[in-house]
Amino acid sequence: MHRLALASGVACLALTGAAPAASLAPGDHEISLRHDGRERFYLVHVPPAASAGEALPVVLSFHGGGGTPESQREKTGLDDLADAEGFLSVHPGGSPGRRFERRFLTWNAGACCGAAARSGADDVGFVLALLRDLAARIPVDASRVYAMGHSNGAMMSMRLAHEAGRTFAAIAPVGGVAPVFDGPPEHPVPMLQMHSVDDPRALYEGGLGPPFPVTGTRVEHAAVGPVLSAWAERSGCSGGPVESEVLGAEGGSDVAGQRATHLVWTGCRAAVEHWRLQGVGHGWPGAEPRSARIQELLGPPTRILDATREAWRFFEGRSRPEAPPLS
Repeated sequence: MHRLALASGVACLALTGAAPAASLAPGDHEISLRHDGRERFYLVHVPPAASAGEALPVVLSFHGGGGTPESQREKTGLDDLADAEGFLSVHPGGSPGRRFERRFLTWNAGACCGAAARSGADDVGFVLALLRDLAARIPVDASRVYAMGHSNGAMMSMRLAHEAGRTFAAIAPVGGVAPVFDGPPEHPVPMLQMHSVDDPRALYEGGLGPPFPVTGTRVEHAAVGPVLSAWAERSGCSGGPVESEVLGAEGGSDVAGQRATHLVWTGCRAAVEHWRLQGVGHGWPGAEPRSARIQELLGPPTRILDATREAWRFFEGRSRPEAPPLS
Protein backbone atom coordinates (compact mmCIF):
# COMPACT_ATOMS: atom_id res chain seq x y z
CA MET A 1 0.00 0.00 0.00
CA HIS A 2 2.93 2.29 0.69
CA ARG A 3 6.21 2.77 -1.15
CA LEU A 4 8.97 2.25 1.39
CA ALA A 5 11.89 4.65 1.05
CA LEU A 6 15.50 3.53 1.34
CA ALA A 7 17.70 5.16 3.95
CA SER A 8 21.30 5.94 3.15
CA GLY A 9 24.34 5.99 5.36
CA VAL A 10 25.25 3.58 8.12
CA ALA A 11 26.63 4.52 11.50
CA CYS A 12 27.77 1.85 13.89
CA LEU A 13 26.50 2.06 17.45
CA ALA A 14 29.15 0.39 19.60
CA LEU A 15 31.05 0.58 22.81
CA THR A 16 34.15 1.34 20.76
CA GLY A 17 34.62 2.97 17.41
CA ALA A 18 34.73 -0.37 15.58
CA ALA A 19 31.82 -2.65 14.77
CA PRO A 20 31.57 -5.66 17.10
CA ALA A 21 31.77 -9.17 15.78
CA ALA A 22 28.26 -10.57 15.45
CA SER A 23 27.67 -12.84 18.45
CA LEU A 24 23.92 -13.11 18.02
CA ALA A 25 22.89 -15.58 15.35
CA PRO A 26 19.67 -15.08 13.41
CA GLY A 27 16.73 -16.10 15.57
CA ASP A 28 15.34 -15.34 19.02
CA HIS A 29 17.37 -14.41 22.09
CA GLU A 30 16.59 -13.42 25.67
CA ILE A 31 19.25 -11.22 27.27
CA SER A 32 19.57 -10.30 30.95
CA LEU A 33 20.92 -6.91 31.94
CA ARG A 34 21.56 -5.45 35.37
CA HIS A 35 20.80 -1.76 35.57
CA ASP A 36 20.36 0.59 38.53
CA GLY A 37 20.62 -2.31 40.97
CA ARG A 38 17.84 -4.28 39.26
CA GLU A 39 17.80 -7.36 37.07
CA ARG A 40 16.22 -6.44 33.75
CA PHE A 41 15.84 -8.31 30.47
CA TYR A 42 14.94 -7.88 26.84
CA LEU A 43 14.02 -10.07 23.89
CA VAL A 44 15.75 -9.57 20.56
CA HIS A 45 14.93 -11.14 17.22
CA VAL A 46 17.82 -11.16 14.76
CA PRO A 47 16.77 -11.37 11.09
CA PRO A 48 18.56 -13.45 8.44
CA ALA A 49 19.99 -10.18 7.03
CA ALA A 50 22.38 -10.08 10.00
CA SER A 51 24.40 -12.89 8.43
CA ALA A 52 25.87 -10.35 6.00
CA GLY A 53 27.57 -8.59 8.92
CA GLU A 54 26.22 -5.12 8.15
CA ALA A 55 24.92 -2.78 10.84
CA LEU A 56 21.13 -3.05 11.10
CA PRO A 57 18.39 -0.66 12.22
CA VAL A 58 16.70 -1.30 15.57
CA VAL A 59 13.00 -1.14 16.41
CA LEU A 60 12.25 -1.12 20.15
CA SER A 61 8.70 -2.24 20.94
CA PHE A 62 7.35 -1.46 24.43
CA HIS A 63 4.53 -3.50 25.96
CA GLY A 64 1.60 -1.88 27.70
CA GLY A 65 1.01 -1.59 31.43
CA GLY A 66 0.52 -5.07 32.89
CA GLY A 67 1.89 -6.68 29.75
CA THR A 68 5.08 -8.56 28.90
CA PRO A 69 7.63 -8.52 26.07
CA GLU A 70 6.22 -11.88 24.96
CA SER A 71 2.67 -10.55 24.67
CA GLN A 72 3.87 -7.46 22.78
CA ARG A 73 5.90 -9.62 20.38
CA GLU A 74 2.91 -11.86 19.72
CA LYS A 75 0.32 -9.16 19.04
CA THR A 76 2.51 -6.88 16.91
CA GLY A 77 4.04 -9.50 14.61
CA LEU A 78 7.14 -7.31 14.58
CA ASP A 79 9.57 -10.24 14.30
CA ASP A 80 8.07 -11.36 10.99
CA LEU A 81 8.35 -7.84 9.62
CA ALA A 82 11.95 -7.67 10.86
CA ASP A 83 12.78 -10.77 8.83
CA ALA A 84 11.21 -9.28 5.71
CA GLU A 85 12.73 -5.80 6.08
CA GLY A 86 16.07 -6.53 7.74
CA PHE A 87 16.02 -4.84 11.16
CA LEU A 88 16.57 -5.94 14.75
CA SER A 89 13.28 -6.39 16.62
CA VAL A 90 13.68 -5.69 20.35
CA HIS A 91 11.06 -6.14 23.07
CA PRO A 92 12.28 -4.79 26.45
CA GLY A 93 10.76 -5.86 29.76
CA GLY A 94 9.38 -3.30 32.19
CA SER A 95 9.41 -3.37 35.99
CA PRO A 96 7.35 -5.88 38.01
CA GLY A 97 5.36 -5.16 41.13
CA ARG A 98 6.52 -6.51 44.49
CA ARG A 99 4.54 -9.73 44.28
CA PHE A 100 5.41 -10.57 40.69
CA GLU A 101 8.58 -11.44 38.81
CA ARG A 102 7.87 -11.24 35.10
CA ARG A 103 4.16 -10.45 34.96
CA PHE A 104 2.17 -7.23 35.21
CA LEU A 105 5.18 -5.19 34.04
CA THR A 106 5.02 -1.40 33.75
CA TRP A 107 7.10 1.53 32.50
CA ASN A 108 8.00 4.73 34.29
CA ALA A 109 6.78 7.12 31.64
CA GLY A 110 6.83 10.09 34.02
CA ALA A 111 3.29 10.50 35.30
CA CYS A 112 2.45 6.84 34.70
CA CYS A 113 2.39 3.88 35.37
CA GLY A 114 2.17 1.36 38.20
CA ALA A 115 5.12 -0.01 40.15
CA ALA A 116 7.65 1.48 37.72
CA ALA A 117 6.43 5.04 38.28
CA ARG A 118 5.92 4.57 42.03
CA SER A 119 9.47 3.27 42.50
CA GLY A 120 11.02 5.85 40.15
CA ALA A 121 12.50 3.15 37.90
CA ASP A 122 15.25 4.55 35.67
CA ASP A 123 13.68 3.27 32.48
CA VAL A 124 15.27 5.86 30.21
CA GLY A 125 18.67 4.81 31.54
CA PHE A 126 17.72 1.15 31.14
CA VAL A 127 16.83 1.61 27.48
CA LEU A 128 20.08 3.42 26.75
CA ALA A 129 21.99 0.67 28.59
CA LEU A 130 20.09 -1.92 26.55
CA LEU A 131 21.19 -0.26 23.32
CA ARG A 132 24.82 -0.23 24.46
CA ASP A 133 24.53 -3.89 25.41
CA LEU A 134 22.93 -4.81 22.10
CA ALA A 135 25.57 -2.88 20.15
CA ALA A 136 28.31 -4.81 21.93
CA ARG A 137 26.77 -8.05 20.64
CA ILE A 138 25.86 -7.22 17.05
CA PRO A 139 26.45 -4.32 14.61
CA VAL A 140 23.73 -1.67 15.00
CA ASP A 141 22.98 1.31 12.76
CA ALA A 142 23.01 4.18 15.28
CA SER A 143 21.31 6.56 12.88
CA ARG A 144 18.24 4.31 12.64
CA VAL A 145 17.03 3.51 16.14
CA TYR A 146 13.24 3.66 16.50
CA ALA A 147 10.70 3.13 19.28
CA MET A 148 7.07 2.09 19.23
CA GLY A 149 4.83 1.03 22.08
CA HIS A 150 1.32 0.33 23.25
CA SER A 151 -0.56 2.23 25.99
CA ASN A 152 1.94 2.67 28.87
CA GLY A 153 4.60 1.61 26.33
CA ALA A 154 3.40 4.37 24.01
CA MET A 155 3.94 6.86 26.82
CA MET A 156 7.42 5.41 27.37
CA SER A 157 8.35 5.94 23.72
CA MET A 158 7.35 9.61 24.07
CA ARG A 159 9.43 10.03 27.21
CA LEU A 160 12.44 8.58 25.39
CA ALA A 161 11.92 11.02 22.52
CA HIS A 162 11.76 13.91 24.98
CA GLU A 163 14.74 12.97 27.15
CA ALA A 164 16.97 11.03 24.75
CA GLY A 165 15.99 12.54 21.42
CA ARG A 166 19.48 12.38 19.90
CA THR A 167 19.27 8.59 20.04
CA PHE A 168 15.94 8.11 18.24
CA ALA A 169 15.19 8.72 14.59
CA ALA A 170 11.39 8.38 15.04
CA ILE A 171 8.73 7.01 17.38
CA ALA A 172 5.25 5.50 16.93
CA PRO A 173 3.12 5.44 20.12
CA VAL A 174 -0.15 3.48 19.87
CA GLY A 175 -3.15 3.81 22.18
CA GLY A 176 -1.52 6.19 24.64
CA VAL A 177 0.05 9.63 25.03
CA ALA A 178 2.27 11.07 27.74
CA PRO A 179 1.28 14.41 29.25
CA VAL A 180 3.28 17.33 27.92
CA PHE A 181 6.72 17.29 29.53
CA ASP A 182 8.25 20.34 31.16
CA GLY A 183 10.66 22.26 28.96
CA PRO A 184 11.44 21.75 25.27
CA PRO A 185 12.61 18.34 24.02
CA GLU A 186 16.34 17.73 23.76
CA HIS A 187 15.95 17.22 20.01
CA PRO A 188 12.57 17.11 18.19
CA VAL A 189 11.81 13.54 17.13
CA PRO A 190 9.39 12.60 14.30
CA MET A 191 6.26 10.97 15.70
CA LEU A 192 3.35 8.96 14.30
CA GLN A 193 0.67 8.51 16.97
CA MET A 194 -2.25 6.08 16.52
CA HIS A 195 -5.32 6.17 18.78
CA SER A 196 -9.05 5.47 18.69
CA VAL A 197 -11.58 8.10 19.71
CA ASP A 198 -13.63 5.18 21.09
CA ASP A 199 -10.79 3.69 23.17
CA PRO A 200 -12.49 2.60 26.42
CA ARG A 201 -9.28 2.53 28.48
CA ALA A 202 -6.82 5.19 27.30
CA LEU A 203 -9.49 7.83 26.89
CA TYR A 204 -9.02 9.96 23.78
CA GLU A 205 -10.53 13.04 25.43
CA GLY A 206 -8.58 12.42 28.62
CA GLY A 207 -9.76 11.76 32.16
CA LEU A 208 -9.72 8.96 34.70
CA GLY A 209 -9.70 5.58 33.00
CA PRO A 210 -11.48 2.44 34.26
CA PRO A 211 -9.85 0.16 36.88
CA PHE A 212 -7.20 -2.28 35.71
CA PRO A 213 -8.09 -5.96 36.22
CA VAL A 214 -6.46 -7.60 39.28
CA THR A 215 -4.98 -4.37 40.71
CA GLY A 216 -7.97 -2.05 40.47
CA THR A 217 -5.58 0.80 39.65
CA ARG A 218 -6.93 3.74 37.65
CA VAL A 219 -4.90 6.10 35.45
CA GLU A 220 -5.53 9.75 34.65
CA HIS A 221 -5.08 10.08 30.89
CA ALA A 222 -4.04 13.18 28.99
CA ALA A 223 -6.29 14.25 26.12
CA VAL A 224 -4.80 13.21 22.78
CA GLY A 225 -5.64 16.37 20.80
CA PRO A 226 -3.92 18.90 23.09
CA VAL A 227 -0.86 16.64 23.47
CA LEU A 228 -0.49 16.36 19.69
CA SER A 229 -0.94 20.11 19.30
CA ALA A 230 1.77 20.77 21.89
CA TRP A 231 4.05 18.21 20.28
CA ALA A 232 3.53 19.83 16.88
CA GLU A 233 4.32 23.27 18.32
CA ARG A 234 7.54 21.97 19.85
CA SER A 235 8.37 20.29 16.54
CA GLY A 236 8.20 23.65 14.80
CA CYS A 237 5.11 22.83 12.70
CA SER A 238 3.65 25.84 10.93
CA GLY A 239 0.35 24.29 9.83
CA GLY A 240 -2.05 21.41 10.17
CA PRO A 241 -3.34 18.98 10.94
CA VAL A 242 -4.30 18.22 7.33
CA GLU A 243 -6.39 15.19 6.44
CA SER A 244 -4.34 13.15 3.97
CA GLU A 245 -6.11 9.79 3.81
CA VAL A 246 -9.27 8.09 5.08
CA LEU A 247 -9.75 4.34 5.32
CA GLY A 248 -13.34 3.12 5.53
CA ALA A 249 -14.61 -0.27 6.61
CA GLU A 250 -14.64 -2.71 3.72
CA GLY A 251 -16.66 -5.85 4.39
CA GLY A 252 -16.73 -8.14 7.39
CA SER A 253 -18.86 -7.62 10.46
CA ASP A 254 -15.76 -7.14 12.63
CA VAL A 255 -14.96 -3.84 10.92
CA ALA A 256 -18.45 -2.48 10.32
CA GLY A 257 -18.53 1.23 11.09
CA GLN A 258 -14.79 1.52 11.60
CA ARG A 259 -12.76 4.34 10.05
CA ALA A 260 -9.18 5.55 10.17
CA THR A 261 -8.23 9.12 9.29
CA HIS A 262 -4.61 10.06 8.64
CA LEU A 263 -3.74 13.57 9.85
CA VAL A 264 -0.45 15.28 9.00
CA TRP A 265 0.96 18.52 10.39
CA THR A 266 2.84 20.66 7.88
CA GLY A 267 6.00 22.75 7.86
CA CYS A 268 7.55 20.75 10.71
CA ARG A 269 11.19 20.46 11.72
CA ALA A 270 10.31 16.94 12.85
CA ALA A 271 7.29 15.21 11.28
CA VAL A 272 4.09 14.81 13.29
CA GLU A 273 1.37 12.43 12.05
CA HIS A 274 -1.70 10.85 13.60
CA TRP A 275 -4.02 7.98 12.69
CA ARG A 276 -7.37 8.78 14.33
CA LEU A 277 -9.47 5.63 14.50
CA GLN A 278 -13.22 5.35 15.09
CA GLY A 279 -15.28 2.38 16.22
CA VAL A 280 -12.11 0.70 17.50
CA GLY A 281 -11.04 -0.29 21.01
CA HIS A 282 -7.75 -0.23 22.91
CA GLY A 283 -6.15 -3.26 21.27
CA TRP A 284 -3.23 -3.18 18.84
CA PRO A 285 -4.61 -2.34 15.37
CA GLY A 286 -4.04 -5.26 13.01
CA ALA A 287 -3.53 -7.87 15.74
CA GLU A 288 -5.38 -11.17 15.75
CA PRO A 289 -8.71 -10.85 17.59
CA ARG A 290 -8.47 -11.92 21.23
CA SER A 291 -10.95 -13.79 23.40
CA ALA A 292 -14.42 -12.44 24.08
CA ARG A 293 -13.31 -11.56 27.63
CA ILE A 294 -10.36 -9.51 26.35
CA GLN A 295 -12.56 -7.77 23.80
CA GLU A 296 -14.98 -6.93 26.61
CA LEU A 297 -12.12 -5.16 28.42
CA LEU A 298 -10.44 -3.54 25.42
CA GLY A 299 -13.27 -2.93 22.98
CA PRO A 300 -13.57 -3.98 19.32
CA PRO A 301 -10.42 -5.14 17.48
CA THR A 302 -9.65 -3.88 13.98
CA ARG A 303 -7.99 -4.92 10.76
CA ILE A 304 -8.64 -1.59 9.09
CA LEU A 305 -5.09 -0.53 9.96
CA ASP A 306 -1.94 -2.53 10.69
CA ALA A 307 -0.14 -0.46 13.34
CA THR A 308 3.10 -2.42 13.01
CA ARG A 309 3.41 -1.86 9.27
CA GLU A 310 2.32 1.76 9.61
CA ALA A 311 5.04 2.31 12.18
CA TRP A 312 7.66 0.82 9.88
CA ARG A 313 6.33 2.84 6.95
CA PHE A 314 6.92 5.94 9.06
CA PHE A 315 10.31 4.79 10.33
CA GLU A 316 12.00 3.41 7.25
CA GLY A 317 12.79 6.59 5.38
CA ARG A 318 13.97 8.47 8.48
CA SER A 319 17.39 8.56 10.05
CA ARG A 320 19.41 10.68 12.47
CA PRO A 321 22.88 10.95 10.90
CA GLU A 322 24.18 13.01 13.84
CA ALA A 323 23.27 10.31 16.38
CA PRO A 324 26.27 9.77 18.67
CA PRO A 325 27.66 6.34 19.49
CA LEU A 326 26.62 5.30 22.98
CA SER A 327 29.47 4.69 25.37
